[in-house]
Amino acid sequence: MSFSITTREIEYTAADGQRLIGYFASPVVDQPVAGVIVAPEWWGRNEYTEQRARELAAHGFAALAIDMYGDKKVTTAVPQASEWMNQTFEQPNTIVNRAKAGLATLAAQPEVNADKLAAIGFCYGGKVVLDLARSGADIKAVATFHAVLATNAPAQKDQIKAEILVLHGELDSMVTLDDVASFRQEMHDANVDHEVIIFEDAKHGFSNPLADERAKANHVDLGYNAEAERQGLEAMYELLDKYLK
Repeated sequence: MSFSITTREIEYTAADGQRLIGYFASPVVDQPVAGVIVAPEWWGRNEYTEQRARELAAHGFAALAIDMYGDKKVTTAVPQASEWMNQTFEQPNTIVNRAKAGLATLAAQPEVNADKLAAIGFCYGGKVVLDLARSGADIKAVATFHAVLATNAPAQKDQIKAEILVLHGELDSMVTLDDVASFRQEMHDANVDHEVIIFEDAKHGFSNPLADERAKANHVDLGYNAEAERQGLEAMYELLDKYLK
């Protein structure tokens, strides 16, 4: 079943005072529904992130594409993306605080059942939602696509409340299979329900149809893989349906 949806922008503020502008999409229904935050790739809260939020709404979830850089800044250039991303690494709590601000904003919307929240993220946004989960946030599920898995603050035992799904490309040269093994060990040590799915012949950025274009323009090793995208989204919706419906 596909729902009719409604969308709007929502301005909110992080603990560090940064003005953030999220993109909210929800199904047109009579009762509050489960909510999902969508954390963007390092390009910022762009049309791709908004598209994913609309798709979630069509599936019956309220979704907020969160702004991690402020003022909904976006770019298609790696140097600018890298600069903005690295700014969020300068202070240890920036990523988690901005993600928590987005989660609280989502939960506060009248269309949202605040008892049923989850998070998904792509690339840099995958790190965002994993760090949010590591912080002990009250979310039931997390799904990541070609995520940055490393962290300076590994999960403590029984701290993560969500089940974690990591969707990873076998040919990802930015996040290696050794990184995946280290992440799996972190999850085991922290007693976290988790699953890692590795897609054959898939590179970093496999879920984004613009990955090849961005790779060519920026001379970086990205690649779109339609089958990995399809299977990844199917696994993500299976997880969300399990915990949110």
